[in-house]
Amino acid sequence: MFRFLAGRILTSLISVFGATLAIFILVHVNPKDPREIFVPQSGYGLTQESWNRLGDRLGFDKPAPVQYVEWLGRVFRLDFGVSLGLQIDVWDIIKGRLGATVQLGIGGWLIAVLMGIPTGVVAAVWRGGFFDYLARFVALVGQAAPAFVTGIVMIWLFSVNLQAISEDSPFAFLRIFAMPAGGRTPDELRWKEYVLPCLALGWGSAAGLMRLTRSSMLEILDSEFVKMARAKGVGNTTVIFKHALRNALIAPITSMLLLFAGFLNGALVVEIVFSWPGIGQVALQEAVQNNDFPLLLGTVIIFLMYFLVFATLADILYTVIDPRVRLR
Repeated sequence: MFRFLAGRILTSLISVFGATLAIFILVHVNPKDPREIFVPQSGYGLTQESWNRLGDRLGFDKPAPVQYVEWLGRVFRLDFGVSLGLQIDVWDIIKGRLGATVQLGIGGWLIAVLMGIPTGVVAAVWRGGFFDYLARFVALVGQAAPAFVTGIVMIWLFSVNLQAISEDSPFAFLRIFAMPAGGRTPDELRWKEYVLPCLALGWGSAAGLMRLTRSSMLEILDSEFVKMARAKGVGNTTVIFKHALRNALIAPITSMLLLFAGFLNGALVVEIVFSWPGIGQVALQEAVQNNDFPLLLGTVIIFLMYFLVFATLADILYTVIDPRVRLR
């Protein structure tokens, strides 16, 4: 176990170094100078002397490798610098958006797991039946439709059309299913605001988990030790949940944890469609579009750390789910 954890920590550090170095290089080869953020748009700009002083203050007077090493050293002290455009500490910006992203990620993840795993089990147990075809059809739609298409269709159906139904209409009872089109109320939990974004985020992943669980369950149900258990008279429920499901969950659990890391990493498209004030939205609208490299590098670090932590947890959980797996 110690050797495994030491190896994962080493590879994680290499991943952090490689990812941040790649982003740092891409930022510095960008023809748009980050100092242009400070230039007024009203027809006049900085003098050349002020322009040079601004570059010195931002560290542009030093070679790029020195800038990168100094920035990496500050990161290890949890100092991500100051946003060029917002003039706010990067960590303060991330903390202000982190709660919204975590809530959206948890909601989407729960929908993906609660939809994907049970339907995958049902489809495998009743293979070739009505529930199997229904589950595969829902999975096909979920995987074929991008998240932004799903989100826009949901807004059109549950926000635009259902709210437009007149109270005098015989279908007025459908108004109870109307949902907000987007946004999030600060410092207040309103569950209706989470339904459409979380469903749009989790549907595609639920489809993938369903297909993965179904294929794993079918493989286990056709294995020799399951046939032996049935031959010994073990009940169908025990065979499914104790013998088959536990062994079939190895691959889905890995996917579940990596999905959760991906959801926390911004769910960029869903945040944009539903105007969700999360990390992904600020990374695109403030960091990428404005070439705000301190904010961009700070969000990349947060994204990367999420992914590495949950990938390591997935490897460790192998030994919990399947005793045959040993970490050395």
